[in-house]
Amino acid sequence: MNRALLVIDVQESFRQRPLWKLISNPDIAKPVSELVGLARAQGDFVAWVLHTEPGSGGAFDPASGHVKLLGGLEPEHGEPVLTKTSHNAFTTTNLQRLLTSRGVHELSICGIRTEQCCETTARLASDLGYEVTFVTDATATNAIPHRDAPPTLTPDEILADPRTLHTDEIISRTEYALAGRFANIRTVAELTGTR
Repeated sequence: MNRALLVIDVQESFRQRPLWKLISNPDIAKPVSELVGLARAQGDFVAWVLHTEPGSGGAFDPASGHVKLLGGLEPEHGEPVLTKTSHNAFTTTNLQRLLTSRGVHELSICGIRTEQCCETTARLASDLGYEVTFVTDATATNAIPHRDAPPTLTPDEILADPRTLHTDEIISRTEYALAGRFANIRTVAELTGTR
């Protein structure tokens, strides 16, 4: 087994935040589940990663009870569930050791947020020498307010602001930034052969 699928931050915490209203794919668990099924069928290693912010009192604080996978996603025996406190899946976990011990050289990446934890993990994985496949339609993100927008904007106000970066723009920019540099861009259909 020299391939692995990283499922990054597909967790209930995001659904607890007002910005979930702006998520690009509220059914993100479905394409992720398809990739997990494919990886298992091929005998690939599957690693699950959850973002935590201990002591924050927010939705990412383990004490909140929301740091768990979205419904419909369930690790099987032998599939680790790692918790991280950094944007990428490597820095604050033992992911690199797990991948090295299994001889993994190729990674597929999916999860929440396209341009943040997923892209950051893809960039670092590439720098570490992995061949990376970024499965864009198995990632999700939300619209991002302009840097000068007040932090108190509601989701509707964020969408109404002409300076907001919308999900289609974010996803496109991520693909442009990664393709040919850090990762191969693929779709679920391309990988599962259902196109």
